[in-house]
Amino acid sequence: MSDIDRKIERTVLNQNEMLGMDAAPPRLRPPSPDDSVERTRYEKTPPTTNPDADQLRYTPAQKDRDVLERLEQYSAEPADAERLTLEDVLGAAQSSAREYLNAEEEYIVAAIRLLAERHLWSPRFFDDLEAAIGATAPPGSNYQTALNVINTLRVQQRLPYGGDVEARLITRATQQLTEIVGEQYVQSSALVLEADVPLLRNAGLIAQEALIQSERNLVYAARDFEDFRRGFFVDIASEYFSLLAQQSRIRNQVRRLESVRLLLEQTRALVDAGRERPFQARNVEQNLLSSRNDLINARENYILSLDRFKVRLGIPVERRVALLPFSLDLDDPEIGVNEASDLALRYRLDYQNEIDQVDDARRDVANARNQLLPDLNVAASTTLNTDPDSLRAGVSFDAEEADYAASVLLSLPLDREIERLALRETMIRLEQQKRSLEQFRDELILEARQSVREIDRARLSLRLQEDAVRINELRLEEIRIKQAEVDPQTRLDAENELLDSRNERDEAVRDLRIAILRFLERTGQLRVEPSGRLKPLPGMELRLLPIDELSDVAADEKAQGDPSPSSVEPTPAELEPPAGTPEIEDPVPPPPAEDDGAAGGPPGRDVPPDGAQPRTE
Repeated sequence: MSDIDRKIERTVLNQNEMLGMDAAPPRLRPPSPDDSVERTRYEKTPPTTNPDADQLRYTPAQKDRDVLERLEQYSAEPADAERLTLEDVLGAAQSSAREYLNAEEEYIVAAIRLLAERHLWSPRFFDDLEAAIGATAPPGSNYQTALNVINTLRVQQRLPYGGDVEARLITRATQQLTEIVGEQYVQSSALVLEADVPLLRNAGLIAQEALIQSERNLVYAARDFEDFRRGFFVDIASEYFSLLAQQSRIRNQVRRLESVRLLLEQTRALVDAGRERPFQARNVEQNLLSSRNDLINARENYILSLDRFKVRLGIPVERRVALLPFSLDLDDPEIGVNEASDLALRYRLDYQNEIDQVDDARRDVANARNQLLPDLNVAASTTLNTDPDSLRAGVSFDAEEADYAASVLLSLPLDREIERLALRETMIRLEQQKRSLEQFRDELILEARQSVREIDRARLSLRLQEDAVRINELRLEEIRIKQAEVDPQTRLDAENELLDSRNERDEAVRDLRIAILRFLERTGQLRVEPSGRLKPLPGMELRLLPIDELSDVAADEKAQGDPSPSSVEPTPAELEPPAGTPEIEDPVPPPPAEDDGAAGGPPGRDVPPDGAQPRTE
């Protein structure tokens, strides 16, 4: 197997050198150890583990358990978690991801098939040893039993334009097993040279069809694998950026939760002072509880997404990892939609495969036409025998005992109905392949043009969302300054809009990064190093820098005058409501119903309960 592995590695390395310097060859990995039980492998009825219900146990949980603490334990980052950067993630994707390993093995399988086909076109040696016992009964005598041993050593060679030649060395040895008159052991040999060459049907390059297609399939496999590497790079980077956007969403939710807590304290103070109605405090309390629930859901979604990401990378789910936010900043390309389409038509590897597969279909039509021709075969053979008078001739051939034969076979095409049907089928397949190529070309142009527009759209969306964040921050700041003149619900609405604009801004940042990578992939300009890193093009400035998660948070909180949270991920104590705030399980009871008109309040609005001072402007 080591010799086979070396041949495979040489084949794929040679193919990758033809493909380009940036193409990464697949790695031939040793098979994993077989840990299955030998006895169960051949059992017709393997054992099944399915116990009855009375053998199982279900332990009910305490209803008053601290669910929040358990959720915090789920989302808390372990101290021994492995920190993964973007480069670490990309490296792991090309070393342990199951999709990547499968793509590598498909490439290697194409190389194995080519090696098998090449071997069929090399001299092939065979040795057949036959032993037989025969008994004959001549008239008037007893049975004569003999042991015949025939060894045939032969070598075959296919001819490049059809037919084959074969050389055989036949050695016969006979041992009489019963007493007879004369020698009991006889040995003779014969050397046979044969050739069979077609002149019409199956003559020409059609004889090498299997080899030609295998060679081309290896080229297709090399292109497919390199194209997969590029697309897989973009997919992994996209999931990484999406996880960063989820982290930002959690941080934004934490900041909003802290702001709502402060608002609740202020509203309660106003209620105690008689300057605000109690229902306003309950509204803020309800919003606080909803914000806490949204934060828990966001964390759960992130944990699930991270686990799925680990599965795609081939990392065990139980392995503790933490993603370090890194920014892959690329300048927007200055390019038009028509130029992008031209680049895609020139460099896309999958498009080149589609073009070459049309040639395969044309070759199939030519081969099918060849099958309509009559069979005209020429055969010749030469046999050199040993001296028949020598009982132990060995391999001493006698030229005078040589035999020669030649023949010509002409088979008229009286029945070619199946071949004509096959020809029509290949012609239809050719037209289908042409239409497939046209459709693929049109879709490729659409993708390239859309990728250019997507960059501009993502850039404009990012600018708009940044302006929206700035406007909402100024609006919220003004509301805080004039909080005596604005009811808490208006403040909550501003908080919600600021949260939405921050989330949309972070998503716009993600979309812009992905749009640039998709543009490079769809125009055939993305180059990925064997290590999994992005290889910058001439004129491209690649900036891979860690993101300071707290810099923007601290600056924003400082501008708003609110204390910054101590960390990106709040502790359970930070999530606890302020003193006097009811728990989720114990909501505030509604105030007693009163006549809206009794207090002179507008219809449809709550009024302060007895003993509370009405709000004054």
